[in-house]
Amino acid sequence: MPHLFIRGITVEQVKTISKPMVQELARLCECGTDNFTLEVVNATFVFDGSEVPGYPFIEVKWFDRGQKVQDEFAHIITRQVQALGIPDIEVAFSTFRESDYYLNGKSFA
Repeated sequence: MPHLFIRGITVEQVKTISKPMVQELARLCECGTDNFTLEVVNATFVFDGSEVPGYPFIEVKWFDRGQKVQDEFAHIITRQVQALGIPDIEVAFSTFRESDYYLNGKSFA
């Protein structure tokens, strides 16, 4: 945890930024790189009756780390994606409470 769900960016593009981005994010969160999951979601985007390219959108699911860390986390993701030549990207956070998250049936609370 954190888990990043990535849409509108190709698998090959994500591969090129995965290592440096996760290393930066791990330093920020003060955790190991093995705590991160990057999932490229294959989706078909439709507008006005036609298939269209997907808009770059990354949803981060994680435990709250405070606004300052969240802001920097979003900044790191944005900078890494924009380095691919993608000018615009949206990042959204969904926060889990530790009491609502389980590993092998055991609560994190």
